[in-house]
Amino acid sequence: MHIPVLIEEILKGFDPQANENYIDCTVGNGGHTISILENTAPNGKVLGIDWDSASLATAKEKLKEKGLLSRVTLVQGNYADLEEIVKENKFSNVSGILLDLGYSSNQIDETDRGFSFKGKGRLDMRYNSSNPQTAEKILNFESKKDLEQIFKEFGEEQFAKQIAEQIIETRKDKNITTTDQLVEIVMSATPTWYHKRRIHPATKVFQALRIAVNRELDNLTNVLPQTVSVVKSGGEIQVISFHSLEDRVVKNFAKDTEEIEIVTKKPITPAKKEVEQNPRSASSKLRTMKKK
Repeated sequence: MHIPVLIEEILKGFDPQANENYIDCTVGNGGHTISILENTAPNGKVLGIDWDSASLATAKEKLKEKGLLSRVTLVQGNYADLEEIVKENKFSNVSGILLDLGYSSNQIDETDRGFSFKGKGRLDMRYNSSNPQTAEKILNFESKKDLEQIFKEFGEEQFAKQIAEQIIETRKDKNITTTDQLVEIVMSATPTWYHKRRIHPATKVFQALRIAVNRELDNLTNVLPQTVSVVKSGGEIQVISFHSLEDRVVKNFAKDTEEIEIVTKKPITPAKKEVEQNPRSASSKLRTMKKK
């Protein structure tokens, strides 16, 4: 079951009122959107954007079950095109914008998507199937130098060089096509003590590949200025990040943007109770900004 992260904190930050309009840039399975709509009855609307058609289909069903479908506009697209999407859908008077940068439980649990290092699946990692790039292509065709850079820059992986070297050696004999193959490569390229830490040794490599495939940091950097132009004066922009790279982009944007007032001086993290109910929320951080 997909549990929307930091939902109480999100609602506190937005303080949604009757008939207000919001944008959920990462509608996922619809959890945050449903809560916002329930708090903006009777006529508040949400523009819900997601790159993943499967997530949108799930969100649509849930919204239909709740009787909320008439107040939401669902769009399959990249939130990096926010201004264009808003214009095309004539969506105005926006009181708040949400970006939840985590992937959904469905995406992780669907083996063939390749997001998880548990089990055996294709090395895909695309949010959108029309994206020509995949993790498999990166692993089999990028140079050792580029692989090392991806793992260092997007995963902050300390054994980036050794893992890149092992990938080059492995693909001389056969293509790397499945998640379990990649896990095996990481395990063989890293020391035993590295395998005994709290997080799985392949975590950072999988993160780095996912970011590279979907150009996640570029998309985030591109969308943030657009949120300021789209939201009305006094409206909030809230971003949930799940690793330090994303959080740094959001923090620096808020600090460097004159039109923005920083509401959360330090990021909000989930309460102990939420982490117990939803362990995947543990690394989440929420930053709230307000347009002056």
